Amino acid sequence: MDVTQSDGDTVDALKLFSKKRSDAEPAGSSKTAEELDSVPRSSKTAGSDPYRYKMDYPCIGTCLIINNKNFHRSTGMSARNGTDVDAATAIKTFSELGYKISVNTDQTVEEMKQLLSSASKEDHSKSASFACVLLSHGDEGVIYGTDGFEKLEKLTKYFKGDRCKSLVGKPKLFFIQACRGAELDNGIEADSVDAQTSERIPVEADFLYAYSTAPGYYSWRNTTNGSWFMQALCEMLTRFRGELELMQIMTRVNRKVALHFESSSNLPGFNGKKQIPCIVSMLTKDLYFADFHL
Repeated sequence: MDVTQSDGDTVDALKLFSKKRSDAEPAGSSKTAEELDSVPRSSKTAGSDPYRYKMDYPCIGTCLIINNKNFHRSTGMSARNGTDVDAATAIKTFSELGYKISVNTDQTVEEMKQLLSSASKEDHSKSASFACVLLSHGDEGVIYGTDGFEKLEKLTKYFKGDRCKSLVGKPKLFFIQACRGAELDNGIEADSVDAQTSERIPVEADFLYAYSTAPGYYSWRNTTNGSWFMQALCEMLTRFRGELELMQIMTRVNRKVALHFESSSNLPGFNGKKQIPCIVSMLTKDLYFADFHL
């Protein structure tokens, strides 16, 4: 069930007051890796900045948007009112960045996997990057299709370097609006304080996962204005795209969500709650959207 406050704030969670599901926890990897000393490879390339992603491709890339609003009754999850606002804002923002947009609504788990698998098999050799916006219910480590949940890692694995060769060395950006648990952030008072060389790279390199909330916490969505995270993300991308590097922009997204939003609820225990996004980066260079010219 969803909880809707007087101002229309709600959370992207499976069920409120439910105990943590053990079967929804993504198991840790059973593999171990030997730590070996290695000699750093030189990444200098004549005529290019080794610390900045090359963006002067014919296309900046594709932005795949999955917008799940309505869910099968068997999931016990209510409609995500306000998510269409998020989707519309994302379409506008990423289009203005130069991305080719693909929007898909109310996708089952299998349809989500098929969409991402198909996107990874496309030829991205003329693209500078790939972006994906996932709007759905969630829990720790998982995201929901209309008929159930799947581990997030099983949706993003298609883009790893050993599977998607045409995006090797290029940024793969995932923006995820979904709950990651059932914890609520009470907040706390604080004092005011004013051409690449051939080389081997990790298959997990050049990914960015921008989660709407910290691990274990609810993620808030306003039924009228959209989710707190997507509002802040699109505002900051639009405002600073020609000025700041992506991680700087994401830090401003964190600040916007942390300081400018707070829940208003008639439900006991749900009033005055806060939220902080969580940015997990495996990017190896700075990313400036300003490098791309329409």
